[in-house]
Amino acid sequence: MLDVDGTLAPIVARPDLAEVPEETRAVLRRLVGRYALVACISGRTGADAYRLVGVGGIFYVGVHGLELAPEADAWRAPLRAFAELDWPWIEDKGLTVALHWREAPDEEAARRELEAVAERARGSGLETRWGRKVLELRPPVDADKGTAVRSLLAEHGLRRALYAGDDTTDLDAFRGLDGCEVAVRVAVASAEAPAGLREAADLVVASPSELMTLLTLL
Repeated sequence: MLDVDGTLAPIVARPDLAEVPEETRAVLRRLVGRYALVACISGRTGADAYRLVGVGGIFYVGVHGLELAPEADAWRAPLRAFAELDWPWIEDKGLTVALHWREAPDEEAARRELEAVAERARGSGLETRWGRKVLELRPPVDADKGTAVRSLLAEHGLRRALYAGDDTTDLDAFRGLDGCEVAVRVAVASAEAPAGLREAADLVVASPSELMTLLTLL
């Protein structure tokens, strides 16, 4: 099970510029033929993750697992209000809203402005999460990458799994492997890696290309 942005696709200035290398697709196709389950669990919608990765036979779960939580739908209207903010780069994923500041001329000032947005969002009952130069607003629903991992493992009757990711929400996925007979947690740890990612991992690689080198051994 794999994250997408920063894990399969190198981090770029804007999410719409992301690309999964063809060499990575070839590795994923081989894994689909060898393993009971190959899944991409992404912050993108499942449809957008499929568009970006472009490999059939993979289970695509979007919006950090919220697509598997019907109760999240009730929060679309409060989220929509923040999707309409005057901000240079907003991702409206329906069930979450992500506000990026990677291309801001003054990143510290942009972060301070988004801290005020986060406070307003919490006042509306939403949850806030900080990632790699992104603020994500989401419903207060018990669904994350960890619940998605557990759901996929249970659905397929699996007790052994590997998960690779690079950001804060991937720590939830790492915890989702708790209780497995065999669990391998792989951190794709760049200079922007969140606190605790390396420490929570069994293996650490420095980039998506190093992850592909690892996956070719499976």
